[in-house]
Amino acid sequence: MQASSYPYFDLGHPQALAHRGGALYPPNLGCENTVTAFANAISLGYRYLETDVHCTSDGVAVAFHDDRLDRVTDGTGAIAELPWEVVSQAVVGDGERIPRLDELFERFPQARLNIDVKSNSAVVPTAQAILQHGVLERVCVGSFSQRRLTQIRVLLGNRLATAAGGPGIATLRLLPTWVSQWLRTSAPVLQVPATYTIAGRKVAVVTPELVAATHRRDKLLHVWTIDDAQTMHDLLDLGVDGIVSDRIDVLRDVLLERGQWIELGEADPAR
Repeated sequence: MQASSYPYFDLGHPQALAHRGGALYPPNLGCENTVTAFANAISLGYRYLETDVHCTSDGVAVAFHDDRLDRVTDGTGAIAELPWEVVSQAVVGDGERIPRLDELFERFPQARLNIDVKSNSAVVPTAQAILQHGVLERVCVGSFSQRRLTQIRVLLGNRLATAAGGPGIATLRLLPTWVSQWLRTSAPVLQVPATYTIAGRKVAVVTPELVAATHRRDKLLHVWTIDDAQTMHDLLDLGVDGIVSDRIDVLRDVLLERGQWIELGEADPAR
């Protein structure tokens, strides 16, 4: 299906996605993927929030990037081996807690969520949460695992917007046939890094040719994770459709400077 068929993408272009709520935005330091981080992004005017999902041992989908609690909380252990009762007590930063995916749907009813399913066990709980909250049209699901993407498409059907990614990203420029195969998939958006290092050499993934080929199929191109203003300008000049950033303040300033910033509730001037 074409990107224009999915309501998820109808909040304007280019799409600015707050990565984990804006992990490097100064007020969010130490509290990525928390309600406070996402609320800070919303307060800046962000319409698209990016998050990750793992699953507890008792089947609760949680917004958290790592598979273990250790890096960003005062807890320890693998999320998949711990019940929600334990995970919910882990403290992130200065008193924050790990939110359930359900909580994000409830707290931010106007926002669109780009969800990266991080584990096999998170596929079914993620799909269940989306269905229970009736938010199919305001989520886009991606994963570095093609198997997980296939499973969630089966569970939620072709009305779900999904992001092509994972296998083959490093070969986008080296294997044109892979690009052609991707362009024929049902995914309406490709989410890729701007560059990829192969054998010690940095290779540009996002090129004018890739942008043009993507748009010819009425698909979109999002680039992650971009935190410096000049690279943001360069990518927007190429015509990319979205940027995922930890520095949500920098991305907002760049889009304001270009006259391309659209806050929640505003109409897209290009539509």
